[in-house]
Amino acid sequence: MNEILWEPSEADSRSSVIARYMEFLRHEGVGDFRLYDELWRWSVTDLEGFWRSVWRFFDVGSPVPDAVLPDRTMPGCNWFPGTRLNYAEQAFRRGHAGRGDPLGDRPAVVSLSQSRAPVEMSWSDLAGAVARFRAGLLDLGVGQGDRVVAYLPNIAETIVAFLATAGIGAVWSSCPPEFGPRSVLERFSQLEPKVLLTVDGYRYGDKEVDRSGEVAAIRDGLSSLEATVTLPYLGGGPLAGTLEWEALMARGAAPESAAVPFDHPLYVLYSSGTTSRPKAIVHGHGGIVLEHLKALGLHGDMTPADRFFWFTTTGWMMWNFLVSGLLVGATVVCFDGDPGYPNLSALWSMAEHCEVSYFGTSAPFIMACKRRRLCPGSSFDLSRIRAVGSTGSPLPAEGYRWVYGAVGERLQLASISGGTDVCTPFVGASRLHPVRAGLIPCRYLGAKVEAYSPDGRPLTGEVGELVITAPMPSMPLGLFDDPDGSRYRATYFSTFPGVWHHGDWITVFADGSCEITGRSDATLNRGGVRIGTGELYAVVEGIEGVDDSLVLHLEDKDGGAGQIVLFVALSAGTELDDALTKAIRAELASQLSPRHVPDVIRAVPRVPRTLSGKKLEVPVKRILMGAQADKVASADSLLDPEALAPFLSMARDASWPGRRP
Repeated sequence: MNEILWEPSEADSRSSVIARYMEFLRHEGVGDFRLYDELWRWSVTDLEGFWRSVWRFFDVGSPVPDAVLPDRTMPGCNWFPGTRLNYAEQAFRRGHAGRGDPLGDRPAVVSLSQSRAPVEMSWSDLAGAVARFRAGLLDLGVGQGDRVVAYLPNIAETIVAFLATAGIGAVWSSCPPEFGPRSVLERFSQLEPKVLLTVDGYRYGDKEVDRSGEVAAIRDGLSSLEATVTLPYLGGGPLAGTLEWEALMARGAAPESAAVPFDHPLYVLYSSGTTSRPKAIVHGHGGIVLEHLKALGLHGDMTPADRFFWFTTTGWMMWNFLVSGLLVGATVVCFDGDPGYPNLSALWSMAEHCEVSYFGTSAPFIMACKRRRLCPGSSFDLSRIRAVGSTGSPLPAEGYRWVYGAVGERLQLASISGGTDVCTPFVGASRLHPVRAGLIPCRYLGAKVEAYSPDGRPLTGEVGELVITAPMPSMPLGLFDDPDGSRYRATYFSTFPGVWHHGDWITVFADGSCEITGRSDATLNRGGVRIGTGELYAVVEGIEGVDDSLVLHLEDKDGGAGQIVLFVALSAGTELDDALTKAIRAELASQLSPRHVPDVIRAVPRVPRTLSGKKLEVPVKRILMGAQADKVASADSLLDPEALAPFLSMARDASWPGRRP
């Protein structure tokens, strides 16, 4: 049952940013929207009116553009033609307008790290540092369109470097320093960068990790580099043959940014790279500015009063989303290190210390806290947290209940889902919606999300393919090094021509709420009955003793039923005996369907995940069906490469019960 766990008070609804936006629309004569559903339908129908209103409401600049979207045909939409702006200028627009601004001494960035003491930068400090770094990049010959790549952790200096790069109109891309050289080169080599920014190493928990050898390999593999700049993060000097960070920033300079076209490239993000070479996804200044103002302002209810945290590395789109907290004037809180050191309470302790108001994390982290029976709301003063964000994978109903029982009763849980491909959520929460266990409350404004049947019919109340049937400004400008757009079209528009196909299973209910049930390319299909893997995980991981799980459907070559194979990672002291096996099968039969009871259940030490926490369903399936591991999963992109070892052994064992027939 999707019981209500939280409801906005009347005061919450009246004072929220989205309520003020609706009043703004009434005052401007755009429309008198009383219900969110009415507002959403207008936002995805009158695209020009909606996105122009976002521009005006957040005062992106003047004059307000007349032309918004001359042609809605996807792909290839040209948003706000002739309009110029800059992400970096927008990042300071609502937080700091100069040294005389009353917000100038407010914290802009709070950076915590297991490698050094905390760093706090005011808006004035941030503006000055960005100006100096921008001047240093210009001295290195960086100009508009040049690529600056960063092998940097989630710290204040990385934000400085990104804003400086954006201010020039150069193109940014980043990888976390835990990536190995192969993963980094698979990504950065596509861009032919001019400058590499790096650290000498880092600490993860109590371990010191030197990266000088990895940096040397990356430099050797990037023939286009003209300069490398080192931040001595572990306290040493610059790496041999590189420029020291502070030396780059030695020249004084005034804050400045170059106005660029709305669709000028801002940064390049990457697909996970677990099944093929990572796709280099290009995002533009204007689309990201408008989309993140909408997502963080209207849906996140974020203002300059907030301290915004999301646990992420620089290799996940949530880092880009976190940095955009600056767009709404919020203080951005960064954390670099092991979130489980010295124990899983580390981030909750940080939230108390830093007075975090919006605490963002992943569904696996929430479920891990639940399994460890943590009660951070009793252990720490978390009274300032007004919202907890969750993403990365579907959050089961039990995860919702844990948040309200163990973290706080009055906060809003915002389970969101979107993608690197658009660098934003499609679906999530708002201050106008209640929170119900296991459900995502709404489709985001301006995001025409629908569930499609295989033949392209919209579905209500049934599982279907997640599609977007109207353009969004943060859809990619394209893929890097794809001059004719053929790879871009094949990736997103080949399944349903003219419609964005995302690759998730979604159910959209009549009231607009949603449920994401896993990737559509990892579906369990037995006897024509399809379920998403997320549905199975919600059941299995709610069973006492099961910490994590991975399920695969290994189809027969002759089209038979195949085998459903379930792997479980168990709590300390738990064994996969007959009793637990029977309990798992009985629970799945009663909660899901007898057709989807696994044929084989095996225990593994850990479930393989990417660095952003996603389960490796498709790569593991391909390994068990005969593919070579290095062809389907780059070890550098995995949270724990050793987690693949049991699956490699099974693939070599002709006698294991789950072997493909």
